[in-house]
Amino acid sequence: MEYTLEDVKSHNTQGNAWVIVQGDVYNISSFAAMHPGGEKLILAHAGKDATELFYSYHRHEVLIKYSKLKIGRVKDSNAVVITTREKLSAVPYAEAPFWRKLPSPYYTEAHTKFRLAVREFLYNEVYAEAQKFELNGKQPTDTVYKKMGAFGLLAARIGPGPHLKMVQQLPGGIKPEEFTYFHEMIAHEEMARLNAPGYTDGLGAGLCIGLPPVLQFGPKWMKEKVAKDILSGEKRICLAITEPSGGSDVANLECTAVKSADGSHYIVNGEKKWITNGCAAHYFVVAVRTGGKGHSGVSLLLIERGEGVDTRKIKTAYSPSAGTAYVIFEDVKVPAKKFDRPRECGISMYHVQFQS
Repeated sequence: MEYTLEDVKSHNTQGNAWVIVQGDVYNISSFAAMHPGGEKLILAHAGKDATELFYSYHRHEVLIKYSKLKIGRVKDSNAVVITTREKLSAVPYAEAPFWRKLPSPYYTEAHTKFRLAVREFLYNEVYAEAQKFELNGKQPTDTVYKKMGAFGLLAARIGPGPHLKMVQQLPGGIKPEEFTYFHEMIAHEEMARLNAPGYTDGLGAGLCIGLPPVLQFGPKWMKEKVAKDILSGEKRICLAITEPSGGSDVANLECTAVKSADGSHYIVNGEKKWITNGCAAHYFVVAVRTGGKGHSGVSLLLIERGEGVDTRKIKTAYSPSAGTAYVIFEDVKVPAKKFDRPRECGISMYHVQFQS
């Protein structure tokens, strides 16, 4: 059902009250008396567009909760629609001070361009799926993930560095050499605006903590092959450290990697728990015990999903969209040499031993 602004304006009294939020018309006549902030407060805006006011008090989930009150949509071309999603908001504390025209020694107009580009992309390409999947528990689709890769948003979430030159573009036309940690922070802030924490983690929380070790310590071929696969959105990665027996007590982890008799492979056995993105991951950066007790006996391996790698979904307090997994490694063979050309062996081992 469509209504004009004049239709809405005529419903502005107790027992006959409508409001507009993001271009949708809500009949709040019966709800007003139950409004937590009081009936008078909400009735003061009856017959009006309350979009900016609504988002200054509430998260978007509140609007979804009361979707049954929606009776139609405004058809007037001058109606306020989605002002807080595609543009910078003037509502106090809705944005960082710089975007409310206050001075900043850190931000420039280039940051504004970057923020708006990320915000528009997320709203147009990700928002609808985020709201749906956060509720039904499904993991982000490959389509959305690949779009994020092509847009450069995956690369933008792990800070400045050479990896930025592995992608075709960055949001807002930012050049790799101009990219700073403030751009990364903006990317995380805009991801949070999806108001779907489980789904948002499903879009690459594992990448944010799993790929940096590869970029920092991996051999050249690994950075070129694995990092490009991950940053393009073609494949996914996670960090597998936490274990059932000791939580995040890394120095006492029990997952082992033992050299084979001929020294060509490490054989990995053990379990990991609460591994974000583990259900969808193609690569696992795994903390294993290759030496004695304590942190000096711990190493990292890059393990590709394959024979002996099993992942099982864990139900979490927030949405299952994060793909949190229980990971089991059973006699997984990982090459013990760092090959210059990975095609000779499939995926080679990424091995970093911590020194005491």
